[in-house]
Amino acid sequence: MAFEETWRWFGPNDPITLKEVKQTGATGVVTALHQIPVGEIWTVDEISKRKMLIESEGLKWSVVESLPVHEDIKKRKGNYKKYIDNYKISLQNLGKCGIDTVCYNFMPVLDWSRTDLETIYEDGSITSKFEIKAFAAFDLFILKRKNAEKDYTETQIKEAKDYFEKLNDFEKEKLTNTILFALPGSWEKYSLEQFKVLLNDYADITDNELRNNLIEFLKEIIPVAEESNIFMVIHPDDPPRSLLGLPRIVSTKNDVEKILNAVDSFSNGLTLCTGSFGAGLNNNVIDIANTFASRINFLHLRNVRKNPNGDFMESDHLYGDVDLYQVMKILLLEQKRRIEAGRKDIRMPMRPDHGRLMIPDQHKKGIYPGYSLFGRMRALAELRGLELGIINSLELKT
Repeated sequence: MAFEETWRWFGPNDPITLKEVKQTGATGVVTALHQIPVGEIWTVDEISKRKMLIESEGLKWSVVESLPVHEDIKKRKGNYKKYIDNYKISLQNLGKCGIDTVCYNFMPVLDWSRTDLETIYEDGSITSKFEIKAFAAFDLFILKRKNAEKDYTETQIKEAKDYFEKLNDFEKEKLTNTILFALPGSWEKYSLEQFKVLLNDYADITDNELRNNLIEFLKEIIPVAEESNIFMVIHPDDPPRSLLGLPRIVSTKNDVEKILNAVDSFSNGLTLCTGSFGAGLNNNVIDIANTFASRINFLHLRNVRKNPNGDFMESDHLYGDVDLYQVMKILLLEQKRRIEAGRKDIRMPMRPDHGRLMIPDQHKKGIYPGYSLFGRMRALAELRGLELGIINSLELKT
């Protein structure tokens, strides 16, 4: 027994090839049809083409990450009924093609947020970080969001102002571009004007309303997922905190409990992203893993170092604030229980998430931040070794 080792791959335009992926030791590929506009149907033909491409290199399409949820569904406005119907058809088509795990998120507007994608780590590699003062500087003095000051303390506002006043025009533009990144796998970004319009669409949507919209969405799609033998696994908010006045509903243990209990089905599960949950000041990732172990069907293993202000930096996988030894131990024991119970979901695909940009990759063009070859390959090797040590110490080998 062991987790299925997987690798996120952004498709034919990814500068990392499937041949390179195979040599990392990963056997599964985590990918999506990024060329299809959000909300449109994934056809059997397009799914099959991608699947055949992956299988031609001796790999398996293990997880869809992600089948994105259209903003109309999140707001439950506009053409949301059409987009839910399209989502159901896409799920059915994935099931027909034998793909059984779909990772998705319900984060409004922004898929993830950082304030610096080129932070120099202690060994000279490049990582990412999130700083409150930098984010507040963007929010207060670049975006100039209405009533933004209500979301920050007097100290945070002063620090943000001091930070902003030291930025030159190039640095202001860089900060803006970093925060306005769109979906992973895409180099597109919003303009400030586009972003303001999108934020305004959520001005009257509370956390409870967004949560209710998610639950209504799940009530519609989970029966289809069950019929198609698909596990839906929601990804937590990244970072797990309120940003720009937007509602956040997958940030804490309590959030996850509400979502899983609202539609009680093994097809309604969780992606355990240790870095996303780990960035939350009050989140206990070990407790989250232990509590929801039976509903976790995809693992994003990465680590962060954080401070009491809420700032964090992506760190070494094994030497951050999250105890990945304990997390992996909990989930390997869960895998053992699943095998003994005869459950179908025993693969528990795992991928090394957000590797640092190391010297061999620093000259390459087109590498999406966090998704380098050597950084993730190092992470996968470390995680593989940790996993083997746990398996042997607990005598879990089968």
